Amino acid sequence: MQADNAQRSALLIIDMQVGLFHGPDQPWEGQRVLENINQLIGLARQAGAPIFAVRHTGPEGSPIAAGSALWQLVPELQVDPAVDRLVDKTRPSCFFNTGLAEQLDDAGIGRLVIVGMKTQYCVDSTSRLTRDLGFEAVLVGDAHTCMETPGLSARAIVEHHNATLNGAFVQVLSTADVRF
Repeated sequence: MQADNAQRSALLIIDMQVGLFHGPDQPWEGQRVLENINQLIGLARQAGAPIFAVRHTGPEGSPIAAGSALWQLVPELQVDPAVDRLVDKTRPSCFFNTGLAEQLDDAGIGRLVIVGMKTQYCVDSTSRLTRDLGFEAVLVGDAHTCMETPGLSARAIVEHHNATLNGAFVQVLSTADVRF
């Protein structure tokens, strides 16, 4: 049974929310990343792989408080709330106090395909913890993004994380090379 679980994959979409994606600071190559994520959603659906979409939830009164317009998933994202699983988090890791690991175990998932934003925060934190929790992890190198920072360009942040996380924490693949 364990060998079968190791082969069953799920797509994990992190923080593709209105307030982050369409905020004052635009994500690097955001449109390309969104298109790649939508392509992966289609591939996951064709393969019958579950899709988990995670939303970062700020405290009451914050711009991304639960239920606010900026907290919602971007409408261009082809997630179907009637079929796909929505998970809300309050910390960078998608696993902290969310029940996500248990949902993955219950669904027989052994491999997570990780996409979304922001690279150096939630994508990084989740990628680093996934294998520790017993799941294989794929980071889709051309399907995560972040914004420019004073110290590093967004491109440098994405490239650095792809290089740093590959091997020890995740397998980095391009959208074209992902299979569910």
